Amino acid sequence: MTETPKVEPKLPERGKKIAEDITAKFGGDLVSIDVKLRRIKMKVKANRIMDAASYLNDNFGYDHVISVSGVDYLKDNEMEVVYHAATYGNAELSDLVIALAARLPRDNPKTPSLIAVWPSAEYAERETFEMVGIVFEGHPKMERLILPEDWHEIPPLRKDYRNPGR
Repeated sequence: MTETPKVEPKLPERGKKIAEDITAKFGGDLVSIDVKLRRIKMKVKANRIMDAASYLNDNFGYDHVISVSGVDYLKDNEMEVVYHAATYGNAELSDLVIALAARLPRDNPKTPSLIAVWPSAEYAERETFEMVGIVFEGHPKMERLILPEDWHEIPPLRKDYRNPGR
């Protein structure tokens, strides 16, 4: 069941319109959508994240990501990947950031890489892989970026990571 978009009162029509379009397009694959003054957070089923990114790019001009992050929900046995997307090309939406999120199983957190839609995701996906352990399938260089070559522990931003030196 898809939630009705949560919308703050007196928001500009553009945020409402985008939320309505997204809700109509993704229907039952849209887990939730929350609209704020300068932010929209949309959570989709994991198998639709590529479609959602393409839709944001093709229909609203969201042409790059500001960041990619992973959230560890240890008690739920899930991870969440979050892309913060913005636009340079659509001046009307230049101050409206969209957070595109999907939940993944914690024991096998895999999702398609969105580099084909947003090339700017390359390094942020690598960092999220390395620090949280989310695997971005199809990423051309899914390897270490920050941690030492001899790192053998679980990713350090997972909630069950314990620093062996403390």
